Amino acid sequence: MPTNHDSLALDNLAAVESDARRSLSVAEDEAALESWRTDVLGRSGTLTGILRSIGALDADDRKIVGRRANVLKNELEEAFDERRALLAAGKITDIAGVDVTLPGRPHRIGRLHPVTQTMRAVLEILQRLGFAVIEGPEVELDEYNFDRLRIPADHPARDMWDTFWIAEQEGRIAARQTLLRTHTSPMQIRYLEGHEPPIRVAVPGRCYRYEATDATHEWMLQQVELLAIDEGVSLADLKGTLHEFARQIFGSDTEVMLRNSYFPFVEPGVELAVKFRGQWLEILGAGMVHPEIISAAGYDPEKYTGFAAGMGIERIAMPLYGVDDIRNFYQNDLRFLSQF
Repeated sequence: MPTNHDSLALDNLAAVESDARRSLSVAEDEAALESWRTDVLGRSGTLTGILRSIGALDADDRKIVGRRANVLKNELEEAFDERRALLAAGKITDIAGVDVTLPGRPHRIGRLHPVTQTMRAVLEILQRLGFAVIEGPEVELDEYNFDRLRIPADHPARDMWDTFWIAEQEGRIAARQTLLRTHTSPMQIRYLEGHEPPIRVAVPGRCYRYEATDATHEWMLQQVELLAIDEGVSLADLKGTLHEFARQIFGSDTEVMLRNSYFPFVEPGVELAVKFRGQWLEILGAGMVHPEIISAAGYDPEKYTGFAAGMGIERIAMPLYGVDDIRNFYQNDLRFLSQF
C-alpha cells in the first residue's frame, strides 16, 4: 500500500515528466537542448533533485519511487538523444508539429485566359496558311476606322458600329476625330499605305463597341483581321481559306456555312457560321476587298484583287470550349476560368 509520501513523490515525478517532455518538444537548436539537459538531468536538475530525495523516503516508498524515477530518467535521456539526432539531421519540427524541412506548399500556377489560348491557336493556324502577323493601334482616327473604309459620316452603315468617341482636347484639329476602334479593318488601309502586293497579313487586337451586351455580344471583343491582295485572288480563294481555317480550329467534322452578308468595304460580302448546340453561330465576316479601296491605295483594281475577313475570337472560343454565354469570358470568375 503506497503511503502519502509515496503518492506525493509520484505526483512530483509526473509533473516533472510533463514539463520536461513539453519543453524538449520545442527545443529547436543545440543551445536549447543543452539548457534543457541542464535543467532536467543536470546536477541541479529537477529530476536529479527527486532522485536525491528518495533516500529520505521509507524503505517501501524508496523502492516504488526509485524504480519509477530511474525509468523516467532513462526515457528522458533517450528522448534527449532522439531530439539531438533530429536536430543534427535537420528534421526538427516546429511548435505546431509541422516538419519545417518538408517542401512548402507549391504556389498555384496561373494559366492563359481561354480567349488568349484561342487567339494563339488562331494565329498559329493562320501563320501555317501563310499570313504574317502584324498589329495596329487601338485608339484610331475616324479617317481610318470609317471614312477610308467607304463609311462616311452620313452613311447609314455607321449604325452597324456603335462607337466610343474620345473627347476632343483643346488645340486638336477637329477633323481628326479619334475613337476606340470598332474593328481591326482600319489596318487594311494602314498596311496598304506602306506595302505593295502581294500582301497576306493577319492583324490581332481588341475592338470596342458601345452596344448592349447579351449572350453573343460584348462591348469589348478581340478580332483578327485577314487581308490578302495579289493578282488573280478570287472568292474561291477566300472560301478555301476560311473552310481550311474552320477545319483546323474546330475539326473536320464541324458543320460550317458561308452565307451572304454586307460590309461597306467588301463586295461581295459573306459571313462564316458554325453549328453550335443546334444553331448557327456567326464567327466572322468577310468578302472581296472593294475595288475602290484598292484603287485608293494606288493599285490597279483590274490587276489586283483580294479578300478580307474579321473573325471574333470570343465567338470562336464559344463552340471551341462549349461556352454558351460570351459574357462569362470577362467576369473574372475563377470557377469558370479554372476549367481551361
